[in-house]
Amino acid sequence: MVNIKCNIMGNIIQDFQIYLEVERNVSAHTRIAYIADIQDFARFLHDNNFIKNQDEIINAKPETIREYLSYLYRQKVKKVTVNRKVSSLRAFYKYELRTGKIKTNPAEMIQTLKTEKYMPTFLSVDEMFELLGAKNENSVLDLRNRAMLEVFYSSGLRLSELAGLDLIDLDFNQKLVKVRGKGRKERIVPVGGPAIKAVLEYLEKIGEIRKDAGGDIFKKPLFLNSRGERITTRSIARIVNEASSKSGIGRKISPHALRHSFATHLLNAGADLRSIQELLGHESLSTTQKYTAVNINRMMEVYDKAHPRGRK
Repeated sequence: MVNIKCNIMGNIIQDFQIYLEVERNVSAHTRIAYIADIQDFARFLHDNNFIKNQDEIINAKPETIREYLSYLYRQKVKKVTVNRKVSSLRAFYKYELRTGKIKTNPAEMIQTLKTEKYMPTFLSVDEMFELLGAKNENSVLDLRNRAMLEVFYSSGLRLSELAGLDLIDLDFNQKLVKVRGKGRKERIVPVGGPAIKAVLEYLEKIGEIRKDAGGDIFKKPLFLNSRGERITTRSIARIVNEASSKSGIGRKISPHALRHSFATHLLNAGADLRSIQELLGHESLSTTQKYTAVNINRMMEVYDKAHPRGRK
């Protein structure tokens, strides 16, 4: 459970925290963000004499929340961060409304700020092949890196999902992988033949770095660092960065670019959005629809360059 440094909300924040963890089953990252946002709001109310004791926070008015948002604006807080804080307050007061502690949700009618639409960065098919085909040595770490990149792109995993894979999660015969996604939700996604081959080549040498040989080896982490421990997301990000530099694609990419490339290439090849949504583990189809915008933008670029009477 999250360690709360500021107990300005006492039992109220603890109850909400338990609700997020047990009933909502949100990820630890989301839970920490919600709690931090509510604490930040509570500190603002306390420091500006809107409340005198911890219980009064549940009686905040819409105008008080707007005062808080104006304060954030003056502090030049990013719009996306402000919108997240609004979402956190909505969730908090919705919970308090459900428990009967308040009669109306003061954050319900607070509008979020308009932000620029985020367009995911992705690689072309040729660039992706360049990245995966970059020459490496056949050391166990080189084989691991190649296997990680192949699985990353082949299955469209999130960075944390890739790092969290255990050996038992891979079904080599069916070419499937069990993924534990956001909110502890599990899904099954396919793994391509080249990725399976790369993983098997890596596993042939994994004994060189696996320190703990006791117990059931299939319940151990799939991808290890040089010390024989589960590899971290930060290390994977560094490996992706190094691979992009070696490949000659001419630009740095984030680990998520592999996931975005997976989705974009499927869409370009005719896959429907619902299937891509399931593969990516998106809760809402609207999240997946951003790839449609990417596809249209790319299509218009091709049209403008290729058509003799394009929009140039």
